[in-house]
Amino acid sequence: MIKNLSDVKNWSPRNKALLAAGAIAAVAALWFLGDVLTGKSEGGGPRQGTVAVDIAPIVEGPIKDLGTFSGTVIPKSQFVVAPKVSGKLKKLYVDIGDGVKNGQLVAQLEDEEYQQQVIQAEADLNVAKANLEETRSAMELAKRELERSESLHKKGIVSDAQLDSAWAQFSAQESRFKVNEAQVANREAALEAARVRLSYTQISASWEKGSEIRYVGERFVHEGALLSPNSQIISIIELQPVTAVIYATDKEYFRIKPGQEVSVTSTAFPERVFSGLVTRVAPLLQETSRQARVEIDIDNKGDFLKPGMFVNAEIEFAYRERAKLVPYSSLVKRDDKQGVFIADPETRKAFFKPVTVGIVEGEQAEVVDPPDISGYAVILGQHLLEDGMNIILPERMKVQTSSGKASEK
Repeated sequence: MIKNLSDVKNWSPRNKALLAAGAIAAVAALWFLGDVLTGKSEGGGPRQGTVAVDIAPIVEGPIKDLGTFSGTVIPKSQFVVAPKVSGKLKKLYVDIGDGVKNGQLVAQLEDEEYQQQVIQAEADLNVAKANLEETRSAMELAKRELERSESLHKKGIVSDAQLDSAWAQFSAQESRFKVNEAQVANREAALEAARVRLSYTQISASWEKGSEIRYVGERFVHEGALLSPNSQIISIIELQPVTAVIYATDKEYFRIKPGQEVSVTSTAFPERVFSGLVTRVAPLLQETSRQARVEIDIDNKGDFLKPGMFVNAEIEFAYRERAKLVPYSSLVKRDDKQGVFIADPETRKAFFKPVTVGIVEGEQAEVVDPPDISGYAVILGQHLLEDGMNIILPERMKVQTSSGKASEK
C-alpha cells in the first residue's frame, strides 16, 4: 500500500513499471466505460449494446373477446306449498328430493270439522228451500185471490177496500217469496264455501308454466303438526332449466345483452360445459357493490347442476376469424407508446413497432394497427431493449444470410 509519494521513489524500476502499466489500464477501462454509458462508438456515432433475447413468431388466427364471471345456481322457479285453512297435518305424501307432477296431491289435513260444516250448510239450504216452497204456495194463493177480487170489483160486488186488501195480501206474500228466494241463494253460497274449505284440506302443488316435473327442495314440518293458514309445508323447485346469477361491473354491463350465448362450467364437473342464454339484465347497478344482476338460463340435462352450486360463466363479446396475434408478454411501452420489438434475424437487431391492441385472450393479444405487422416479436429481454439495439438470438434460431430468412433447427 502506498502511504506517501516518498515511498514510490524508493521502489525498484520493475515495480515502477508495473504501477505505470496498471494506471494506463485503469484509464483505458474508464474511457471504455464512459463510451458505453454515453452511447458513443469509435467513429463518434451511437454505440449499441447487445441483449440476449427470446422471440416468437407473429401469427394470424382466431381470437375471442371473452368475459369471465362467477355466480351461483338458483332454481328457475321456486314456490312454497302452504295450506289455506288451519288444521292438523294428517298425511304428507312427498319428501325431500321426490319428483312432483303438476296438480299432484302432496299433503292432507284432518277434515272432520270441515265435513261437518258441509253437512250443516246442506241442512240450512234444505230448510231455506222448504221455506221458499211454502211462500211460493202462499203467493200463488194470494195471486188467485187478487184476480177473483178484481173480477168481482168490476161487477160491483167487491168494494174498493176489499180490492185494496187483496192487493196488500198479494204484495206481502210476493215480498216474503223474494226474501226466501234470496235466503236459498245465500244458503247455496254458504254450502259452496263449506265445500271449498273442505277441498282446501287436500293440498296440491300446481303451477302455470314450465317443466311438468319438479322436485321437493325442503320440508318444513312433519305429520301431526298443527298448521295455521299459510304455514310452510314444503318448497317446490324447478331443475330443468336452472338459472345462474352473475354480477357485472359497469365495464362489462353495457356489453351484456339478453339472448347472448354463455358457456357455463362447474368445479364439480370440470370436463362438462353447459350451454346457457342470457335472459335478464337488471336495469340498474346496485349502489353498494356497483354491480348489476344478470340471469342466465342453463340447459341442465341430467339435472347435474343443483341450486346453490358455484359456477363460472364465459360470455363471448367478439370474435375475429383472422387476426394478427402477438404474445401478450411481448407488449412494452416506450415514450408512452405501446408496442412490440420486432427481431430481424438477419441483421440481429430489434426495432420498436408501436401497435394498437384489440382483443386480449389469455397469452395472446390482437394487433389492430398496423394490420400488416409480421415477423418475430421479442418475448424475453424486451425490457432491456431500445430501438435498433443488437440482440443475441436463441440457439434454436438459424439465420440463412443468403436468403435473408430464418428457420428452426
